[in-house]
Amino acid sequence: MKDQVVLASGSPRRSEILKQIGVDFRVVVSGEEESPASSNPLDFPRENAGIKALAVSRKERDAFVLGFDTLVFLDGAPLGKPKNEKNALEMLRKLNGRSHQVITGVALARNGELLRCSEEKTEVIFRNNTDQELEEYVNSRDPLDKAGAYGIQTAGARLIKAISGCYYNVVGLPVARTLQILGEEGVKV
Repeated sequence: MKDQVVLASGSPRRSEILKQIGVDFRVVVSGEEESPASSNPLDFPRENAGIKALAVSRKERDAFVLGFDTLVFLDGAPLGKPKNEKNALEMLRKLNGRSHQVITGVALARNGELLRCSEEKTEVIFRNNTDQELEEYVNSRDPLDKAGAYGIQTAGARLIKAISGCYYNVVGLPVARTLQILGEEGVKV
């Protein structure tokens, strides 16, 4: 018999990936304010994932709750979701022709207790895109709801030269790390 799994995220991309790998789950968005305690921004994704998973696990008794948080880091500084099109273009110009890290925090909680908390890192290298290419991508409005202002799984793929690490991590749900965490806790999916 499968365990009850809850995804503490409204991200359609995360839902698609969990469905793709055959995990039976429900979605309950945490609505919890992300407020990491660490002074090191590189810890924010892991801490935020834990905050989301814990918040939902307090309401969804006996369910295994998965929380995620993805951030893009350029030179150790986090790039979240852009505020608007101008901000998206600024982010893409900074990333253009450079390497950066995508870090996704993964957390598993149950009954208000954090069981596992980890992270996955992937290096992404942007092509040397023309300013026109960047502007056309921003005008598509695709980057507005994505950390770092691009989606590797959409037209943003045109901007990328190479990746080193987990592709699914860049989308927002590192498959191998998630399955590892579920397996370590004996969760039947």
